[in-house]
Amino acid sequence: MRRIVRLMLLAAGSYRGEFRRALWCALIAAIAQALAYAALVPLLYELTRPEVNVGAAWAWFGVFAALYAVEAVFHYGELRFEFGRWADMLSDARLELGDKLRTMPQGELERRSAGDLTMLLGSAVANAAMSASTLALWFLRLVTVPTVLGVVVLLIDWRLGLVLALSVPFAVLFVRRIQGVSGVGMRESDAADAAAANRIVEYVQGLPVLRATGQVGASSRRLVETLERQNETMSAMQNRLTWPGLLASSVVHLCLVAMVSVGAALVLDLRISAALLVAVVVAAVRFAEPLSAVPSMSSLFEVTDSALERIGDVLATPPLSVGNPTAEITRHDLEFDNVHFAYPDGPQVLRGVSFTVPSRSLTALVGPSGSGKTTVTKLLTRYADPERGSVRIGGIDLRELDPTEIYRHISVVFQDVYLFDDTIRANIAMAKPEASQAEIESAARAANAHTFIEGLPHGYDTRVGEIGNALSGGERQRISIARAILKDAPIVLLDEPTAALDAENEVYVQQAIDALVAKKTVVVVVAHRLSTVVAADQILVLESGQVVEQGRHEELIARDGRYSAMWSAQTRARHWRVPTSA
Repeated sequence: MRRIVRLMLLAAGSYRGEFRRALWCALIAAIAQALAYAALVPLLYELTRPEVNVGAAWAWFGVFAALYAVEAVFHYGELRFEFGRWADMLSDARLELGDKLRTMPQGELERRSAGDLTMLLGSAVANAAMSASTLALWFLRLVTVPTVLGVVVLLIDWRLGLVLALSVPFAVLFVRRIQGVSGVGMRESDAADAAAANRIVEYVQGLPVLRATGQVGASSRRLVETLERQNETMSAMQNRLTWPGLLASSVVHLCLVAMVSVGAALVLDLRISAALLVAVVVAAVRFAEPLSAVPSMSSLFEVTDSALERIGDVLATPPLSVGNPTAEITRHDLEFDNVHFAYPDGPQVLRGVSFTVPSRSLTALVGPSGSGKTTVTKLLTRYADPERGSVRIGGIDLRELDPTEIYRHISVVFQDVYLFDDTIRANIAMAKPEASQAEIESAARAANAHTFIEGLPHGYDTRVGEIGNALSGGERQRISIARAILKDAPIVLLDEPTAALDAENEVYVQQAIDALVAKKTVVVVVAHRLSTVVAADQILVLESGQVVEQGRHEELIARDGRYSAMWSAQTRARHWRVPTSA
């Protein structure tokens, strides 16, 4: 009982005060309903006597009607909360989770799959809110009605009441078994559901690749195996719940039959009247109905418990600390000071990295795959905090800053562009929601995107499809750059923005980047096209998580070191030709 009440109050969140009032309404309504059923006992007794006492029958009918009127009034009070606050609780819970995900370290966020987060914000929140509305009120009726009616039957005849009461401890034993099975089963089922949701997201997003490899529909081994595991998990739990549920329900009904048998014997011995027995049986049937529903109700509470556990796990994740919430960035020079960093359960990625990026300068990060280039840009956006050392913007350690303040000053253009399934206008305006159409078009022109946008059937109102799949890679990249231009942040991070583009699109995107980075502090990650950063103010060569060389292009070429070798290799590659047969 205490655990269930705790779950209800936890799920109610900021509406606990209203929820407690709704519980009182539900309790009074349940007691009034039970007493109304109890009033049927003398009413039926008066109506079935050989000599009907009309006055007494009408009096008991009046009591019955009055009690049901009270039940209706207080039931309305509980329904106002149940239906009036359901959507509010859902919205508040999702907003709280959304705010938590916003402040959660990015590394911790990436540890959770898209399917798991979808289930969390969808069904888990709905199940949790259900416990503070429908389930809570059902639970009160489940407990209150049988209790009141059981007391009434005991007062009428202790022998009949005792037989009826014998069903309770037996039913409780089976319910405890159901709770144990449900508790484990629901958590296993939740995990299987999250895995299935994640695999479905993967299947939809990877459909072009799956079609090309002949792994669609029943041939999609990864999806089919996950759905089969989900089915096996759910079937196993249902099988384990079947017998305890049947036995709990059967015990209640057997005790009801036993009570009728004892009552019949008492009638034959002339200890009670047949009319009284009929009235008691009616009350006993209403006593048995809620108890029969206990197994199902218990399983529902385990669903709620599992949902709240998953929500609580997210809410309990420590957010990125903010040393000084009022701190503001006033300069835009960047600094890494002896930074060491490793991903959870992974090898060391950065080892004592130190460098500075002056304001309004261009710094290029080059090096082989896995050298730590992208990690440097992630730490600049406070993806996570360094294990040792510090990362500073304008002389302020990022651990002192609110992440919102950091994001306000930084624009990021990734190699893998993410566009939302909305219009081109909406995707560009995400950087500045209040932007006018003229501002959006100006950003698109600067990003070399306006011309191709105008050529689309619906222009800026063209929907880009999921992840922007209705556009080409170069078009998506230019939309992304237009978004960054509209934001006009003083610091720009570019992570291989032209790596996956053909020669024509690379020219368009490079021109768009030139418009974006003018008079900005720029850090660009490059692995494949060193020619794009020849004019950089400084080039940092990373290898095995360390800065092994630093300088301008000409200086590094003259040193004949790691950068020079990379430059020579790429220069030779540009002159490769595919031999043709004679």
